[in-house]
Amino acid sequence: MRRLRVLHVTANRWWTGSADPALDLARSLRDRGHTVHFACIRGDVLEGKVRAAGFPPVEVSLERTARPWRIAADVRRLRRFIGDEGIEVVHAHQSHDHWLAALALAGRGGILVRTAHHRRAVRGGAVSRWLFRRTAGVIAVSAGIAERLAALALAPGRVTVVAGAVDATRFAGPPDGRRVRAELGLGAGPVVGCVARLVPGRGHDVLVRAAALARARLPGLRVVLVGRGEGRPALEALVVGLGLRDSVVFAGYRGDDLAEVLAALDCFVLLGTGSEESCRAVLEAMAAGRPVVAARVGALAETVVDGETGWLVAPEPAVVAERLAAVLADPDAARRLGEAGRRRVEAVFTPERRAAAVEAVYARAGVRRGLFPPGDRSV
Repeated sequence: MRRLRVLHVTANRWWTGSADPALDLARSLRDRGHTVHFACIRGDVLEGKVRAAGFPPVEVSLERTARPWRIAADVRRLRRFIGDEGIEVVHAHQSHDHWLAALALAGRGGILVRTAHHRRAVRGGAVSRWLFRRTAGVIAVSAGIAERLAALALAPGRVTVVAGAVDATRFAGPPDGRRVRAELGLGAGPVVGCVARLVPGRGHDVLVRAAALARARLPGLRVVLVGRGEGRPALEALVVGLGLRDSVVFAGYRGDDLAEVLAALDCFVLLGTGSEESCRAVLEAMAAGRPVVAARVGALAETVVDGETGWLVAPEPAVVAERLAAVLADPDAARRLGEAGRRRVEAVFTPERRAAAVEAVYARAGVRRGLFPPGDRSV
């Protein structure tokens, strides 16, 4: 494919939701020879990650605001940057930056692409329909999001499903989980865990209740909750109320040693999708060779192959408890599930595959906008 000048824009400040996959994609596209720029909200966590990745952040604010003069200033800055750098593709990842990019590109050549990272990104109504219909390429990170986009009646071929990705080499080894087990006081018994922000809707409460039910069959069971968030006090109260104070460990945020944390688990559990529906946490667990028990909801059901790389269950405490007991009772079967999960990640969910799929979206969008000639092999 011809080398393109691409600007990624995400009105995000935290290392959550679309931030990680957007930056990973930008790196992959740069590695494939494209000139890539990145714009994010300044002065917070994401800016530091962007700089560390070698992308000087674009001089825009991207702050969500109802003040029209600030929005107009961002549109002017983006428009000037697009012209000065000869940007050919503007790739938006949030609704706010989608609008800014559309306004900045108005009346000039350029390809506008949007990734919908969550179903909430797709709103009904005439305004949302107007914006998406003027977007040359739309990427959905799951088939469920693509189905929601179908309600906007976009032109045929406008929407492409491009699943998430993870660098499996981060989890090669396998790493040794003994250090983390010792640090967290987990002992040698069965350990299950979840990596997700501690917020409502992620299923932490279901997992804790399932652990309480499973204690009779798994008396030494420990549960590790990795992450932080405003839901922690309520979860801590639930743990105390169920008498699980000595069984549930709140491990906080883990970054550099995530591979070791996953290696310390006998089974990974995720019972709800979050702000980024490509289920990165599950992909990382699969890359680490962990068997997965996941809710049969959203993209989780598209990622985990039931009975082959893990198990899909109803997010109900009794159902989850039964499945955990079965998985932990057969370590050989659990190991086979984990190995199959890693093979699936290496075959289907690689950064290279995702970057190639996104390049194809850019190429089709360019042809659609008349910027690339049909059949041009350079795109």
